[in-house]
Amino acid sequence: MLQSKNKSLDITQPVVMGILNATPDSFFNKGQSSDPSSLLRVAEKMLKDGASILDIGGASTKPGQDWVSSDEELKRIMPVIEAIVKQFPDTWISVDTYNAPVAKAAVDAGVSIVNDVTSGSYDKEMIPTVATLGVPYIIMHMQGTPKTMQVAPAYTDVFAEVKVFLQKTIARCKSAGINEIIVDPGFGFGKTVEHNYSLLQLAGALSVLGKPVMAGLSRKSVICKPLHIDPEHALNGTTALNMAALQAGAKILRVHDVKEAVEVVQLYKCMETSAN
Repeated sequence: MLQSKNKSLDITQPVVMGILNATPDSFFNKGQSSDPSSLLRVAEKMLKDGASILDIGGASTKPGQDWVSSDEELKRIMPVIEAIVKQFPDTWISVDTYNAPVAKAAVDAGVSIVNDVTSGSYDKEMIPTVATLGVPYIIMHMQGTPKTMQVAPAYTDVFAEVKVFLQKTIARCKSAGINEIIVDPGFGFGKTVEHNYSLLQLAGALSVLGKPVMAGLSRKSVICKPLHIDPEHALNGTTALNMAALQAGAKILRVHDVKEAVEVVQLYKCMETSAN
Protein backbone atom coordinates (compact mmCIF):
# COMPACT_ATOMS: atom_id res chain seq x y z
CA MET A 1 0.00 0.00 0.00
CA LEU A 2 1.43 3.35 -1.06
CA GLN A 3 0.87 6.16 1.45
CA SER A 4 0.90 9.90 0.75
CA LYS A 5 -0.31 12.15 3.55
CA ASN A 6 -3.98 11.20 3.98
CA LYS A 7 -4.15 9.06 0.82
CA SER A 8 -3.45 5.39 0.21
CA LEU A 9 -3.08 3.52 -3.07
CA ASP A 10 -3.16 -0.27 -3.33
CA ILE A 11 -0.32 -1.43 -5.57
CA THR A 12 -0.32 -5.07 -4.54
CA GLN A 13 -1.69 -5.50 -8.06
CA PRO A 14 -0.07 -3.46 -10.87
CA VAL A 15 -1.39 0.01 -11.67
CA VAL A 16 -1.02 2.41 -14.59
CA MET A 17 0.47 5.90 -14.52
CA GLY A 18 -0.56 8.18 -17.39
CA ILE A 19 1.95 10.68 -18.78
CA LEU A 20 0.84 14.31 -19.12
CA ASN A 21 3.44 16.44 -20.88
CA ALA A 22 3.07 20.14 -20.09
CA THR A 23 6.05 20.85 -22.33
CA PRO A 24 6.37 21.63 -26.04
CA ASP A 25 9.44 19.46 -26.68
CA SER A 26 8.86 15.92 -25.37
CA PHE A 27 9.91 13.04 -27.64
CA PHE A 28 6.26 11.96 -27.90
CA ASN A 29 3.27 14.11 -26.97
CA LYS A 30 0.53 11.92 -28.48
CA GLY A 31 -1.17 14.99 -29.88
CA GLN A 32 -1.27 16.67 -26.49
CA SER A 33 -1.21 20.45 -26.33
CA SER A 34 0.53 22.03 -23.35
CA ASP A 35 -2.53 24.24 -22.86
CA PRO A 36 -4.02 23.58 -19.38
CA SER A 37 -7.60 23.15 -20.62
CA SER A 38 -6.46 20.65 -23.25
CA LEU A 39 -4.40 18.71 -20.71
CA LEU A 40 -7.35 18.66 -18.33
CA ARG A 41 -9.39 16.90 -21.03
CA VAL A 42 -6.55 14.42 -21.57
CA ALA A 43 -6.38 13.83 -17.82
CA GLU A 44 -10.12 13.17 -17.68
CA LYS A 45 -9.84 10.60 -20.46
CA MET A 46 -6.87 8.90 -18.78
CA LEU A 47 -8.79 8.61 -15.53
CA LYS A 48 -11.82 7.19 -17.33
CA ASP A 49 -9.52 4.71 -19.08
CA GLY A 50 -8.29 3.47 -15.72
CA ALA A 51 -5.17 5.44 -14.79
CA SER A 52 -4.43 5.25 -11.06
CA ILE A 53 -1.81 8.04 -11.21
CA LEU A 54 -1.25 11.02 -13.50
CA ASP A 55 2.39 12.08 -13.99
CA ILE A 56 2.73 15.75 -14.92
CA GLY A 57 6.04 17.10 -16.21
CA GLY A 58 7.14 20.49 -17.43
CA ALA A 59 10.67 19.61 -18.54
CA SER A 60 11.53 17.11 -21.24
CA THR A 61 14.31 14.66 -20.39
CA LYS A 62 14.71 13.20 -23.88
CA PRO A 63 18.26 12.54 -25.09
CA GLY A 64 20.21 15.74 -25.79
CA GLN A 65 17.90 17.92 -23.71
CA ASP A 66 19.16 20.81 -21.59
CA TRP A 67 17.98 21.43 -18.03
CA VAL A 68 14.92 23.63 -17.50
CA SER A 69 14.71 26.25 -14.74
CA SER A 70 12.31 25.97 -11.81
CA ASP A 71 10.52 29.13 -12.92
CA GLU A 72 9.87 27.76 -16.40
CA GLU A 73 8.70 24.39 -15.02
CA LEU A 74 6.32 26.08 -12.58
CA LYS A 75 4.88 28.27 -15.33
CA ARG A 76 4.13 25.17 -17.38
CA ILE A 77 2.79 22.75 -14.77
CA MET A 78 1.07 24.71 -12.02
CA PRO A 79 -2.03 25.70 -14.03
CA VAL A 80 -2.43 22.04 -15.06
CA ILE A 81 -2.02 20.73 -11.52
CA GLU A 82 -4.45 23.29 -10.12
CA ALA A 83 -7.05 22.47 -12.78
CA ILE A 84 -6.82 18.71 -12.16
CA VAL A 85 -6.90 19.06 -8.37
CA LYS A 86 -9.99 21.27 -8.64
CA GLN A 87 -11.81 18.97 -11.08
CA PHE A 88 -10.63 15.60 -9.71
CA PRO A 89 -9.59 16.20 -6.08
CA ASP A 90 -9.10 12.53 -5.20
CA THR A 91 -6.69 11.84 -8.06
CA TRP A 92 -3.16 10.68 -7.33
CA ILE A 93 -0.88 13.12 -9.17
CA SER A 94 2.86 12.72 -9.59
CA VAL A 95 5.12 15.63 -10.50
CA ASP A 96 7.98 14.73 -12.83
CA THR A 97 10.71 17.18 -11.79
CA TYR A 98 14.35 17.43 -10.77
CA ASN A 99 13.96 20.86 -9.11
CA ALA A 100 13.21 20.91 -5.38
CA PRO A 101 11.24 24.22 -5.47
CA VAL A 102 8.98 22.72 -8.13
CA ALA A 103 8.42 19.59 -6.05
CA LYS A 104 7.45 21.67 -3.02
CA ALA A 105 5.08 23.96 -4.93
CA ALA A 106 3.44 20.99 -6.65
CA VAL A 107 2.89 19.04 -3.43
CA ASP A 108 1.57 22.17 -1.71
CA ALA A 109 -0.94 22.41 -4.59
CA GLY A 110 -2.16 18.82 -4.12
CA VAL A 111 0.37 16.50 -5.78
CA SER A 112 0.88 13.12 -4.09
CA ILE A 113 4.22 11.82 -5.50
CA VAL A 114 7.55 13.30 -6.58
CA ASN A 115 9.15 11.60 -9.61
CA ASP A 116 12.79 12.65 -10.01
CA VAL A 117 14.83 11.16 -12.88
CA THR A 118 18.03 12.41 -11.25
CA SER A 119 17.33 10.85 -7.82
CA GLY A 120 18.43 14.03 -6.11
CA SER A 121 21.72 14.39 -7.96
CA TYR A 122 20.73 17.54 -9.89
CA ASP A 123 19.26 19.51 -6.98
CA LYS A 124 20.93 18.60 -3.69
CA GLU A 125 17.90 19.97 -1.83
CA MET A 126 15.51 17.51 -3.47
CA ILE A 127 15.84 14.60 -1.04
CA PRO A 128 15.67 16.82 2.10
CA THR A 129 12.69 18.63 0.57
CA VAL A 130 10.77 15.44 -0.23
CA ALA A 131 11.45 14.23 3.31
CA THR A 132 9.69 17.30 4.71
CA LEU A 133 6.76 16.92 2.29
CA GLY A 134 5.82 13.41 3.44
CA VAL A 135 5.06 12.00 -0.02
CA PRO A 136 6.44 9.00 -1.95
CA TYR A 137 9.60 9.56 -3.98
CA ILE A 138 10.36 7.84 -7.29
CA ILE A 139 14.09 7.36 -7.80
CA MET A 140 15.57 6.42 -11.16
CA HIS A 141 18.92 5.31 -12.52
CA MET A 142 20.43 7.48 -15.24
CA GLN A 143 23.99 7.37 -16.53
CA GLY A 144 25.07 10.94 -17.20
CA THR A 145 22.53 13.71 -17.85
CA PRO A 146 19.77 14.03 -20.46
CA LYS A 147 22.25 16.06 -22.53
CA THR A 148 24.93 13.34 -22.50
CA MET A 149 23.25 10.08 -21.48
CA GLN A 150 23.00 8.53 -24.95
CA VAL A 151 26.54 9.41 -25.98
CA ALA A 152 28.13 5.94 -25.91
CA PRO A 153 26.70 4.61 -22.60
CA ALA A 154 28.87 1.81 -21.20
CA TYR A 155 28.71 -0.64 -18.29
CA THR A 156 30.69 -3.59 -17.02
CA ASP A 157 27.45 -5.14 -15.70
CA VAL A 158 24.40 -2.96 -16.31
CA PHE A 159 22.08 -4.75 -13.90
CA ALA A 160 24.61 -4.85 -11.06
CA GLU A 161 25.47 -1.17 -11.48
CA VAL A 162 21.82 -0.09 -11.61
CA LYS A 163 21.03 -2.19 -8.54
CA VAL A 164 23.93 -0.76 -6.52
CA PHE A 165 22.95 2.79 -7.48
CA LEU A 166 19.35 2.22 -6.38
CA GLN A 167 20.49 0.57 -3.13
CA LYS A 168 22.69 3.54 -2.27
CA THR A 169 19.96 6.02 -3.18
CA ILE A 170 17.40 4.17 -1.05
CA ALA A 171 19.84 4.40 1.86
CA ARG A 172 20.23 8.16 1.32
CA CYS A 173 16.47 8.60 1.19
CA LYS A 174 15.88 6.56 4.34
CA SER A 175 18.60 8.48 6.16
CA ALA A 176 16.80 11.71 5.24
CA GLY A 177 13.47 10.34 6.46
CA ILE A 178 11.84 9.15 3.23
CA ASN A 179 10.32 5.69 3.59
CA GLU A 180 7.82 5.59 0.71
CA ILE A 181 10.15 4.92 -2.23
CA ILE A 182 9.51 3.58 -5.74
CA VAL A 183 12.43 2.46 -7.93
CA ASP A 184 12.75 2.94 -11.68
CA PRO A 185 15.60 1.16 -13.53
CA GLY A 186 15.64 4.02 -16.04
CA PHE A 187 14.94 2.36 -19.37
CA GLY A 188 16.38 4.59 -22.10
CA PHE A 189 18.33 6.82 -19.72
CA GLY A 190 21.99 6.26 -20.51
CA LYS A 191 21.53 2.77 -21.93
CA THR A 192 21.86 1.08 -25.29
CA VAL A 193 19.07 -1.12 -26.66
CA GLU A 194 21.00 -4.15 -25.41
CA HIS A 195 21.37 -2.65 -21.93
CA ASN A 196 17.64 -2.02 -21.80
CA TYR A 197 16.74 -5.60 -22.69
CA SER A 198 19.21 -6.96 -20.15
CA LEU A 199 17.58 -4.79 -17.50
CA LEU A 200 14.09 -5.83 -18.54
CA GLN A 201 14.92 -9.53 -18.26
CA LEU A 202 16.37 -9.02 -14.77
CA ALA A 203 13.99 -6.34 -13.47
CA GLY A 204 12.26 -8.83 -11.19
CA ALA A 205 15.50 -9.25 -9.25
CA LEU A 206 15.15 -5.63 -8.12
CA SER A 207 12.47 -6.88 -5.73
CA VAL A 208 15.32 -7.64 -3.32
CA LEU A 209 15.45 -3.88 -2.75
CA GLY A 210 12.09 -4.16 -1.01
CA LYS A 211 10.51 -1.34 -3.02
CA PRO A 212 7.90 -1.36 -5.80
CA VAL A 213 9.33 -1.13 -9.31
CA MET A 214 8.08 1.29 -11.97
CA ALA A 215 8.69 0.56 -15.66
CA GLY A 216 8.75 3.38 -18.19
CA LEU A 217 9.09 1.76 -21.61
CA SER A 218 6.35 3.60 -23.48
CA ARG A 219 7.26 4.31 -27.12
CA LYS A 220 11.00 4.53 -26.34
CA SER A 221 13.99 3.68 -28.53
CA VAL A 222 14.16 0.22 -26.93
CA ILE A 223 11.11 -0.46 -29.13
CA CYS A 224 11.72 1.89 -32.04
CA LYS A 225 15.31 0.95 -32.92
CA PRO A 226 14.88 -2.83 -33.27
CA LEU A 227 11.64 -2.39 -35.23
CA HIS A 228 12.90 0.55 -37.34
CA ILE A 229 9.89 2.68 -36.48
CA ASP A 230 9.25 6.07 -34.88
CA PRO A 231 7.47 6.63 -31.54
CA GLU A 232 4.21 7.30 -33.35
CA HIS A 233 4.10 3.64 -34.46
CA ALA A 234 5.40 2.06 -31.25
CA LEU A 235 2.16 1.26 -29.41
CA ASN A 236 2.18 -2.42 -30.27
CA GLY A 237 5.77 -2.81 -29.14
CA THR A 238 4.99 -0.88 -25.96
CA THR A 239 2.17 -3.28 -25.17
CA ALA A 240 4.47 -6.27 -25.63
CA LEU A 241 7.17 -4.87 -23.35
CA ASN A 242 4.65 -3.74 -20.75
CA MET A 243 3.54 -7.36 -20.37
CA ALA A 244 7.19 -8.42 -20.07
CA ALA A 245 7.69 -5.78 -17.37
CA LEU A 246 4.69 -7.03 -15.40
CA GLN A 247 5.93 -10.60 -15.64
CA ALA A 248 9.29 -9.37 -14.34
CA GLY A 249 7.58 -7.85 -11.29
CA ALA A 250 6.81 -4.21 -12.15
CA LYS A 251 4.01 -2.68 -10.07
CA ILE A 252 3.59 0.59 -12.00
CA LEU A 253 3.50 1.04 -15.77
CA ARG A 254 4.27 4.62 -16.83
CA VAL A 255 2.65 5.09 -20.25
CA HIS A 256 1.31 7.47 -22.85
CA ASP A 257 -1.55 5.08 -23.76
CA VAL A 258 -3.56 4.33 -20.63
CA LYS A 259 -6.41 2.25 -22.06
CA GLU A 260 -4.07 -0.23 -23.72
CA ALA A 261 -1.86 -0.52 -20.64
CA VAL A 262 -4.85 -1.14 -18.39
CA GLU A 263 -5.89 -3.96 -20.72
CA VAL A 264 -2.39 -5.44 -20.39
CA VAL A 265 -2.73 -5.33 -16.60
CA GLN A 266 -6.14 -7.02 -16.81
CA LEU A 267 -4.78 -9.84 -18.97
CA TYR A 268 -1.74 -10.20 -16.72
CA LYS A 269 -4.09 -10.63 -13.75
CA CYS A 270 -5.96 -13.35 -15.68
CA MET A 271 -2.68 -15.16 -16.24
CA GLU A 272 -1.73 -14.84 -12.58
CA THR A 273 -5.13 -16.11 -11.43
CA SER A 274 -5.01 -19.15 -13.70
CA ALA A 275 -1.45 -19.94 -12.55
CA ASN A 276 -2.64 -20.06 -8.95
